Amino acid sequence: MSKELTNEQGTEHEADQLIALLDAVDRLPGAAELRSRSYELLVIAPGATAVDVGCGAGRAVAELTEAGVKTVGVDPDERMIEVARRRWPEADFRTAGAYELPFADSTMDGYRADKVFHELAEPERALDEARRVLAPDGRIVLVGQDWDTFVIDSDDPALTRTIVHARADLVPGPRTARRYRNLLLAAGFEAVTVEVHTGVFTGPVMLPMLVGLAEGACAAGAVNRAQADEWIAEQRARAEVDRIFLALPMFVAAATAQR
Repeated sequence: MSKELTNEQGTEHEADQLIALLDAVDRLPGAAELRSRSYELLVIAPGATAVDVGCGAGRAVAELTEAGVKTVGVDPDERMIEVARRRWPEADFRTAGAYELPFADSTMDGYRADKVFHELAEPERALDEARRVLAPDGRIVLVGQDWDTFVIDSDDPALTRTIVHARADLVPGPRTARRYRNLLLAAGFEAVTVEVHTGVFTGPVMLPMLVGLAEGACAAGAVNRAQADEWIAEQRARAEVDRIFLALPMFVAAATAQR
């Protein structure tokens, strides 16, 4: 088997794992309501145009399209777009990143990015591009978590803080969500609002996420293998007796493009 084919299969496998994770997140309590709130904040009527940046497997694009909004989903991952097109054949999906959107100036009434901006090294550049494609009075909505604000119950709070912060540091923009308001203002947007919707999770469905936090911190060298294993074992034990507690604030910012 060629190295190129092996790399391609590895990349596809990683994309499929991410799609599975995103599907699981979409099924969490409150996820549908949060998506609906982001659509409300777009304040666009049927027949209007919108782009969903970092659309993943395309659920939001399909829901907006069903509501009559002419929505285009863009994602830089070709595997994501392939899956989205297969799942939602009536919707419009294109391969593109947040820095270079395939639209003419002032052609979009709405711009939405959900759990995307923490992956961007240059969020300012993405917002400049958002302003370019948005029509005057167009609306932008950003949704995302602050990676430093995972609230987790544990018998070892100091180790938990180390794990959460170390995992956060592996993300290009772990604290971008808390910057949404200032980033939007600096980019020239108006009427900026910010909401916080906190999900509280107590079931075992979040155990894989907790394990992933510890594994990431261990891989980064912030904790050793024994510490990671001990912390994971505690969370597994909590899951078995319904004692997991994870609170995850989601920041939702909305603004209007200048006339």
